[in-house]
Amino acid sequence: MLLAIDVGNTNIVLGVFEGDRVVASWRLTTHPVRTADEYAALLRTLLEQRGLSMSQVLGVSLASTVPPLTGTFRELSERYLDVPPVVVSAEIETGVRLAVDSPAEVGADRIVDALAAWKLYRTPAIVVDFGTATTFDAVTAAGELLGTAIAPGFLTSMEGLYAHAAKLQRIEFRRPDAAIGRNTTAAMRSGWAYGYVGLVEGLVARIKRELGGDPMVIATGGLAELVVQETDVVDVTDGYLTLHGLRLIHELNAPPLASVLGRVPTR
Repeated sequence: MLLAIDVGNTNIVLGVFEGDRVVASWRLTTHPVRTADEYAALLRTLLEQRGLSMSQVLGVSLASTVPPLTGTFRELSERYLDVPPVVVSAEIETGVRLAVDSPAEVGADRIVDALAAWKLYRTPAIVVDFGTATTFDAVTAAGELLGTAIAPGFLTSMEGLYAHAAKLQRIEFRRPDAAIGRNTTAAMRSGWAYGYVGLVEGLVARIKRELGGDPMVIATGGLAELVVQETDVVDVTDGYLTLHGLRLIHELNAPPLASVLGRVPTR
């Protein structure tokens, strides 16, 4: 089995593959100070709940945007799984050309999303990843990551409002009944949902004009469903896009899993 790990600022997403199929996945809250031992104990429990074990993991693919946790999960992979992880960066085989000013600055999550869009869907494509930030990756028909737009995330955008508007209280997100709110909560809910949809639609339209062709718009990320239900600019929603990108990166940079079937796990 392959263990794919996507470490973000808000969540850590884990996925287990058998071949090209996701057989189990989990979304955890990111805790930058948690140790490799703690994450290993949690991983063991999660696997056992699905009838799986750490000894079945023969490969690890890791994308991280949280530097302290990159080393933590590298240590987990080497100590507890006896597997050297493939750590995504511009320095390894990415499968797509990073046609940007500074390839070293491109986030690991941006690389794997672009690769998955290139390999699994038609291009040109715009990948909208809804996370702590919402990113819009432009992938050309030639398989190039042309660049990215980065906006505050769906939840992150409200945190700034709460921090600077003393009279506005936190609200639960629910689909608004109308654009014109008749009370403060309804007004905030409308601005939050429809305002954010407007941001997504506006950026997608601008990127389409610059990218040319007929780009497919692919949405992913833990918050995608909250926004996608309010717009028709998204062609497909794929919650496993990043995990599949990690699988594809592993295939490009590590020996086939079949070649290590004979190894004996240390733990």
